[in-house]
Amino acid sequence: MKIVDLQTIPVRIPYKHAEVSSLIDRSGIVDIVVKITTDNGLVGWGEAQRAASASTIEDAIIAMKPLVLGRDPWDKEAIARDVYGPALWRLQIMTANFAWSAIDMALWDICGKHVGQPLYRMFGGAQREEVDYFYYMSRGTDDEIAAQAKEGLDLGYSVFYLKTGVDENVEERMLDTLRQSIGPDKKIRIDSNEVWPLPDAVRYLQAWHAHYDIDFAEAPVTVDPIENMVDLKRRVSVPLAMNEGLWSEEQVMKVIHSRCADYLTFSPAWVGSLRRFYLLMHAAHIEGQLVCKHCHGEFGISAAAGQHMMLSAPNATEGNQQLAFNMADDILTEPLPIAKGPKWGRIEGPGLGVEVDEEKLSHYHEEYVRFGEFPTYQI
Repeated sequence: MKIVDLQTIPVRIPYKHAEVSSLIDRSGIVDIVVKITTDNGLVGWGEAQRAASASTIEDAIIAMKPLVLGRDPWDKEAIARDVYGPALWRLQIMTANFAWSAIDMALWDICGKHVGQPLYRMFGGAQREEVDYFYYMSRGTDDEIAAQAKEGLDLGYSVFYLKTGVDENVEERMLDTLRQSIGPDKKIRIDSNEVWPLPDAVRYLQAWHAHYDIDFAEAPVTVDPIENMVDLKRRVSVPLAMNEGLWSEEQVMKVIHSRCADYLTFSPAWVGSLRRFYLLMHAAHIEGQLVCKHCHGEFGISAAAGQHMMLSAPNATEGNQQLAFNMADDILTEPLPIAKGPKWGRIEGPGLGVEVDEEKLSHYHEEYVRFGEFPTYQI
């Protein structure tokens, strides 16, 4: 079995509601879909999430293409060795990881289809029957926060996630309304995207944890240097989560060994491959840390890959991140379970176990051609 073609398809799909944080303000997602075809007719699908620029990620995938064509999909680690080694992509590690993760995903999809097995079985089998996902709160008035909380409760969500660090007075009111609306037993998580200086992080986290019982605080201070998080963990009682600063295998291992976080919030895109993500989850498990799948902006292909990983993870937490609930549409033939609620069970189809609707794929590619990328900021 040999790879005979690799195509890149940029896709543009809007949100139902804008995503606003201390870091970004965007109204939709552009990701790069990768389609790999083999000489025996198998097709594998992958998806590259973007950071600052989707076109940059697509350029990187195209640059990697000559090292992929003519190879056996089962030799994905040897191909990765050549991509990161002689092709020098290790020198642009974050771009490389975003790009290679899509190729890697498509190769795993092909291998799963080749043997007729879903990916989670190829990573040791399921360690749970279903994975739980969070309700992503939008910023709003008291009435809007209460309405969102009611919707989340009615749909069965138990973990509610709120971006903080834009305006702490407003966010304190939102947290108060949210806690009153969901009661004492549901979980509130916050994410400040590294915006606070250390003294501010200590003050806000101690006060908010005392009043609103914060389940974890993600990225309250900058991770560079890592001593910021190490010091913060000594000074606050709220559990801490890391996302920024998990941009490579080496960085993830440094964070794991530092024990500066109770939760690691990252994804295969962050570290470049499904295998690396799986092994790093096990390394975190040895250190007693939990993993919450991160969602930087994804469609159903990437979401399905993440679901397989969390089914097989030894240390998956509840309230994993998703954006399916906020997407105006997707590129799959069937909607994801998490587009309508918090639970997603086993995927039994081979490979990724999802089917791409190529008419939708073409339509949303044309949207990209016409309108370009969604900026991550508002001018």
